[in-house]
This record gives sequence, C-alpha cells and structure tokens, in this order.
Amino acid sequence: MAARALWKGQLRLSLVSIPVELFSATRASAKVAFRQIHEPSGKPVHYAKVVDGVGPVDTDDIVKGYEYESGKYVLLEPEEVDSIKLETKKTLELVQFVGACDISPIYFDKPYYVVPADDLAEDAYRVVRDALRAASKIGLGQLTLRGREYLVAVRPCGNGLLLETLRYADELRKAEPMFSELSGKKAEKDLLDVATTLIDRKTAPFDAAAFKDNYTAALTELVKRKMKGKSNRVSVDEDERPERRGDNIVDLMSALKQSLEAGDAKKSAKSKPAPSRRRKSA
Repeated sequence: MAARALWKGQLRLSLVSIPVELFSATRASAKVAFRQIHEPSGKPVHYAKVVDGVGPVDTDDIVKGYEYESGKYVLLEPEEVDSIKLETKKTLELVQFVGACDISPIYFDKPYYVVPADDLAEDAYRVVRDALRAASKIGLGQLTLRGREYLVAVRPCGNGLLLETLRYADELRKAEPMFSELSGKKAEKDLLDVATTLIDRKTAPFDAAAFKDNYTAALTELVKRKMKGKSNRVSVDEDERPERRGDNIVDLMSALKQSLEAGDAKKSAKSKPAPSRRRKSA
C-alpha cells in the first residue's frame, strides 16, 4: 500500500516556494500490537466515552474544554478551533539556519520525509537540499500538523530532505535539578584511561541494522508458539460483534438495550404459569 501524505503545502525559502508532501519516516507496524481480551468470554475489550451520571455519549456531543480553574472549563466548538488561521497550516518557511550539530538531541522528537509534490518542483527542491548540505546547515521553521504548531528542523537526508519535529523550550525539564546532588569531582586518571581505551576499541561507523529489537523478536516467537496450541485461541463470530460507530467506538447504549430486552424476555417467560398437564384416563 502506498504511503499517504500527512501534510501537503509549500516549503518556502525567501521568495522561492516549493510544493512538497510530508510522509512519516517511521513504521508502527514494526512493533507487536496486542488487544485486551476478556478472558472468561474470549471477547475483545472495547472502550467508550462515558460521562459521570450520564453514561455513554455520542462523539458529536463532545467539544474541547480548557480547565482554567479546578472543575471550571471554557468550551470551544470544533468550528472555532478550525477557524484559527495560521500560515503554517499550508506553508513551511525556513526562517533561520543553524549548524548541523548545534541542536541538542534532547529537542528532537519525530522524523518525516519531505518529498517534492511533482516533477516541476524537483529543481528548486534540489537547490535547497544541496545548499543545506554545502553549508552544513539545518533550516528551522514552524509547521501546523494534526492540530498543533510544531517547531521543525529540515536537513539533507540521502537524495532528499528530512524534517524533524522539535520540542519547544518550555516542554523540557531543566537538567540541573536532576544532577544537583552529583559532585563535580572528576574521574581518576587510571580508570579514565581504561574506559577511554575500551571506547576506542569499540568505536565503529553507526549502522542501525546491526542492532535488533530482541524484545519484539521474543514476543513474536512467543505468539508463534502459542498459536500452535488450539487452547490458546479465541474467536468472535461475526453475528456476535457489537455494532460500531464510524469512530470505532462501540455503541454501548444499543448493546445495553439489547441486554435489557433479553433480560426482560427471560423474566417474562419465567413469570408465565407452566401449562397444566392433563392426566391420561385409565
């Protein structure tokens, strides 16, 4: 299946605008995913949006609420949130450039591939890519993605460009309190020499393929072994699957009503007197 662009817009450098598309550089499918199962029945556990004293609610009745005091909220309608006009929804402008090693790794969040939208955009795209590489610089800008404005860094990556979302300064905890109880004493020279020698011996070019996710591999192997035994498997008949709303939330109200109706029917059947049996004449 072809990758789906997460964002489409313009990459702008001064007066030059380049139509580009953004694709995730990571794969969620690389991890083993589990569902929670109700063991006595063998059926999947579902989740619903529930309000205290009300019960399950329809997603159409849900709005965003900002808690300005404990238990007090100001409500925002979806249309009000969507009406906020930000140029970064459709335009990523590179407004500053920094050295390729000037950004601390703690700021980096998630990587995306930036791809030219069509053949006509490739020439300008290559100019930006090669200029960043020649200058050993990273371009900084802001981009609105999935309802949030991110600080982003754009750098060359092979034949293309890599965009990485960055954390804002106020999202990071200060390091000083974490390390405040550590003394400023330096390591002893003999121990430092041994450690330095060990590091030198184990130094090699970075190759991510040389490292394997052993935990995921072990989980996958465990699943394969469990699948060989029929006692470890459960299945849900299509007729038993509860109806789902478009947002994949189970319609609990419908299921509850059906349960109540089934319960009432059983009670009604039990309350009816049993038909009398006539004795056969001798």
